[in-house]
Amino acid sequence: MKRTLLKQWEELIYLVLWVILFGAPIVSAHLRVQTSGQTTVDWHEISYIWRFYLAYFVIFIVHNYFIAPLLVYKNKKGKYFTCIIILFLFFEVYQYLSGPSHKEMMHHRHLHDIEVLAKYEGRQKAMELFKRGPINQNRPFPPEGRKGFGGPHIPPLFFGQPYIISSIIVLLLLGMNLGVKFYFKSNKDAEELELMEKQNLRQQLDYLKYQISPHFFMNTLNNIHALVDIEPEKAKTTIVELSKMMRYLLYEGNKPLIPLAVEIQFLQNYVKLMMLRYTNKVSISLDIPEKVPDRGIPPLMMITFVENAFKHGISYQENSFIKIRAWIEDNRFFFTCYNSKHKESTEEHGGVGLVNVRKRLDIIYGKNYIFDIKDIDNTYRVNLNIPLDKESLNIDLTNKNINT
Repeated sequence: MKRTLLKQWEELIYLVLWVILFGAPIVSAHLRVQTSGQTTVDWHEISYIWRFYLAYFVIFIVHNYFIAPLLVYKNKKGKYFTCIIILFLFFEVYQYLSGPSHKEMMHHRHLHDIEVLAKYEGRQKAMELFKRGPINQNRPFPPEGRKGFGGPHIPPLFFGQPYIISSIIVLLLLGMNLGVKFYFKSNKDAEELELMEKQNLRQQLDYLKYQISPHFFMNTLNNIHALVDIEPEKAKTTIVELSKMMRYLLYEGNKPLIPLAVEIQFLQNYVKLMMLRYTNKVSISLDIPEKVPDRGIPPLMMITFVENAFKHGISYQENSFIKIRAWIEDNRFFFTCYNSKHKESTEEHGGVGLVNVRKRLDIIYGKNYIFDIKDIDNTYRVNLNIPLDKESLNIDLTNKNINT
């Protein structure tokens, strides 16, 4: 399986750190040659440091790929700390077997003292010290006040309490490795959680969208049933219009986004179908621009408002009206459905359809939409304001056929 980008970044961090660590002794040695007057780089000292670094590197590899996953990915704390203790014991044994002997340490200190005396007190005193051999802690020091000497002599790295220093370095190394792995693990978990949330939103959206079709067909078939007895010819025309809308539902309704022009055409067909049923007492106006931009919109978003307007806003006993208007401004789509309200329909207005729409809007646009309902004395008004740019979507609804 291809490694994730996060995994690649994690390993790149490790690579850079180890390159810097192994390169530091070489850089330090070259700087010392330029500033102290040495003629050559002490490769013996560099190889000695590298030998310790190699031990750290092996410990890191074992911990990073075999031990750390026990805690980070499997949460097996007992096994993890058992393995850490075993690894640490192996390192201590390695230190003991490969570290310098007491004789080597004293010899190195003796040579360092000779070098210091030769630089500050002259070659004669340095030769006297060389003839005496390694000395104890009472060896002579340069006079106080000399540049670089204000306190006791400090031996080179790894020769002052080497075991303690190395053990602390190992603990810091393992802690750093755990910290980096937990950081990238938390990022990976966050990505997986976000993906699961998006998948859940898609499932909710599909469920809500597929609820619309049965609801729509139920209302439309009721209208056709009413026309069959009253005006059979109109009923036939209604069936033709219904077939067009069924084609839309079958081929467009299952897409995440559809062209705005197609959605508007569907709305116009529905209004045309409904106008066949009602008398002149019902005033129906549809104000929609003839040309709309090539933008995408979730399907079946407006039909619920218009359905409710026809279902609850019309009375055969009283004058009724429905006003539908849509327009585009600043790359946003505005829709208003305004209808009369009668006493017998007061308790019925709204219902599952509007709840469904609000849930879909929440899922698709997050907080970047306006949907409000004004229910006053004899009128009922729905206002919708949604963005038309793809960047404003709360969930990825990519559709190759739509330029959003």
